[in-house]
Amino acid sequence: MRSLIYYVAATVDGFIADTNHGVGMFAHDGDHAAEYLAALRGYDTIVMGRKTWEFGQRLGVTDPYPWAETVVFGHFDESPDPRVRFTAEDPHEVVRELKRKPGSPIYLAGGGDLARSLFDGKAIDELVVKINPVLLGSGVGLAPRLSSAVRLQARACSLHASGVIVARYDVAYD
Repeated sequence: MRSLIYYVAATVDGFIADTNHGVGMFAHDGDHAAEYLAALRGYDTIVMGRKTWEFGQRLGVTDPYPWAETVVFGHFDESPDPRVRFTAEDPHEVVRELKRKPGSPIYLAGGGDLARSLFDGKAIDELVVKINPVLLGSGVGLAPRLSSAVRLQARACSLHASGVIVARYDVAYD
C-alpha cells in the first residue's frame, strides 16, 4: 500500500504561511530547494486543498505538477484545468482509494486544514518539514486544531547551507 507524505515548508514556530496566506518569508533558493525539486519527481500523485491550489492559480499555475495525477479537494463548478481532478468527495475516502492503487508515495502539498483532517483520520504516514529560519508569531498552522496529539518518530534530519533544516518523521498513531 502506498504512503501519504505531508511535505511542507514551515517556520520554526510552525506556520506554513502568513496571515494573508503568503509564503515570501521562506527560502526559495539554496541547496534545500534542489533536494525538494528532486523529491517531487518521486511522486506520481499529488493531493492538496482548494486554498493551496488557488495560491498557485494566482501565480498563473493551474497544473503545478504536470507529470503527476493531481487531486484538489474543494467545491468547484468546473475544473479550470482538464488535467487536474477537482472533487468535493470526502478526502479520507479519496486518499484510501489512492493508497490502494499501485504507484509511488502520495504527496500532500497542503494546506494546513486538509493536513489536520488527514492527521485526525490517521491517513498521513510521514511528515517532512522544511524548517525555515524565521519566526512569524501567527499565520496558517502546519496542522491547526488537531483533535488529539500525533506522535512522530524522527527518521532523519539535515541542515542545509541555506539555513533550512529538513526533518523527516514517521507518524505513529495510537
